[in-house]
Amino acid sequence: MPLTNIFLVGPMGAGKSTIGRMLAKELGLPFYDSDHEVEARSGADIPWIFDVEGEEGFRQREIQVIHDLCTERGIILATGGGAVTRLENRQQLGTNGFVVFLKASVAAQLARTEKDKKRPLLQRPDRKEVLTQLLSDRAPLYTSIADIELDTEQLSPKALINEIIRAVGKQP
Repeated sequence: MPLTNIFLVGPMGAGKSTIGRMLAKELGLPFYDSDHEVEARSGADIPWIFDVEGEEGFRQREIQVIHDLCTERGIILATGGGAVTRLENRQQLGTNGFVVFLKASVAAQLARTEKDKKRPLLQRPDRKEVLTQLLSDRAPLYTSIADIELDTEQLSPKALINEIIRAVGKQP
């Protein structure tokens, strides 16, 4: 298989970090999570960054992290759900690796993020409406840069990994 970057995009709760870790282990490649990299570089967690700098401050940090990681070769990167909202990120991801859109319904996202207190955009009573609006806004952006789209509710993690490896292996 060519030594390419594999970038996972999709909504929060789609399983990007879980699948990314498993895929990296299977392929023997380094794994990065853009949200964790933002936290490591800033020395603060994402809710604190949102509180102090707002979403715009966080997005600027995220742009820098994604830019830096896109210069690497042979990595697996799980991006934050909103990374695609910035043109710079879509350009970096779309031109520097193989992009996998991991899809998940709003119902699946709700179930998978139910106890998560670290997602600033979900710290509201209307979580379903928030997730519905985010998916509506972002799905076309995920699709616009995706080399493959996979439904995380239809396939097991192992099957998802096999599909990604198969698709990347077909790349020139």
